[in-house]
Amino acid sequence: MHFSIPETETRAGDGGAPAYVAYNIHVNGVLHCRVRYSQLLGLHEQLRKEYGANVVPAFPPKKIFTLTPAEVEQRREQLEKYMQAVRQDPTLGGSETFNSFLRKAQQETQQIPTEEVVLEVLLSNGQKVKVTILTSDQTEDVLEAVASKLDLPDDLVGYFSLFLVRKTKDGAFSFVRKLQEFELPYVSVTSLHNPEFQIILRKSYWDSAYDDDVMEHRVGLNLLYAQTVSDIEHGWILVNKEQHRQLKSLQEKVSKKEFIRLAQTLKYYGYLKFDPCVTDFPEKGCHVVVSAGNNELNFQVRLPNEQIKEGSFKVTRMRCWRVTSSVPMNNGPSGSSPGKSEVKLELAFEYLMSKDRLQWVTITSPQAIMLSICLQSMVDELMVKKSGGSIRKMFRRRVNGALRRSDSQQAVKSPPLLDSPDASWEPMAKLSSKLTSVSLRGISHSSSANDVGANDFHGNYAFEGIGDEDL
Repeated sequence: MHFSIPETETRAGDGGAPAYVAYNIHVNGVLHCRVRYSQLLGLHEQLRKEYGANVVPAFPPKKIFTLTPAEVEQRREQLEKYMQAVRQDPTLGGSETFNSFLRKAQQETQQIPTEEVVLEVLLSNGQKVKVTILTSDQTEDVLEAVASKLDLPDDLVGYFSLFLVRKTKDGAFSFVRKLQEFELPYVSVTSLHNPEFQIILRKSYWDSAYDDDVMEHRVGLNLLYAQTVSDIEHGWILVNKEQHRQLKSLQEKVSKKEFIRLAQTLKYYGYLKFDPCVTDFPEKGCHVVVSAGNNELNFQVRLPNEQIKEGSFKVTRMRCWRVTSSVPMNNGPSGSSPGKSEVKLELAFEYLMSKDRLQWVTITSPQAIMLSICLQSMVDELMVKKSGGSIRKMFRRRVNGALRRSDSQQAVKSPPLLDSPDASWEPMAKLSSKLTSVSLRGISHSSSANDVGANDFHGNYAFEGIGDEDL
């Protein structure tokens, strides 16, 4: 998640109280909450009390007199760095103190009272699941409510996540982000004031070996089957005519497990496909479609000569990655709708091209944050597997929590039979068999005051030193 405080605004105090400066905290370039300095100071003091002064980063000091515009700007920059440092610390950023602060501030900013509401959550087949929740319910609460409605067993809930998506003109979904523990799903989706934004349930792991666990139960099987059919229909999983015939035959026999088993052998099974964007690989300004899966980022690049080539970057060869965001300064009302100012997001990763040769590759995309989340979750899975642990242990459960079982269950509808395969698909040429023949341009380091992502840096603990013979 990319945290920034790109703007401040002066707001009138309640009940005739003096005006004050509010700091607008953005997540992924969208306004999340509006807070005062005193509120952030309270958060800081609570974190210090719980974790110690040596763990919590330094906080901007208090001022006796009213701040000048220059001092307000200086404090804004300091608070932004503070929030980024806290979020990136595994202990502080994952703490309930930090996350509950952000949830409460989000609800107060959007002025949504705590009350019972009905929230629609989509399944991959387009089916709507309506759950009754509180507006103040966090992401885990909503996920459990959906699981209860579908009668998904407790031990399978953690294999799925809720994602914020935007419906495209062709009926597909563009993934915005995975909903996080610091936000309230109902508030997040309704505050966008756009019906194109919806919440969808989808599996949250990458290794297809975990499909076996999910398929043990009929609801898990039905959810995985619906997602697989949807991915094929939208062209995320590539099939030829013969494979399509076999899949359709299995559908007609209602052989869901066999259908998934066959799909697991197909290209891009389990990948998340992103919207077309721009990359500097193999040269600046190339249009690319990026897919994430199988512990890699797959590139389908359209070169300037209109030739389309393909290549993959393994996550184990990425030494690190970072997200940068450029937010234009807004002279209008700072609390306006999030879509009115263009936010440029870039994901850059340092890749081991050959022995002792690291190079940067940059992707410019509104989905850069989602790409970063995918990389991090791949690394998390790899590290659990490397340590001999179980992925089940990655899924946290509230200590005092238990699933709130719905009074009525809803079955997962079986998707319709597959349409005819896309006859226009042709195998693409390999971008580079060893990814060593192309000289990559490094990303520039902006000194602009608007470049607010300099600290959003991720080291990769799954990075491996690979020799030339392995490349």
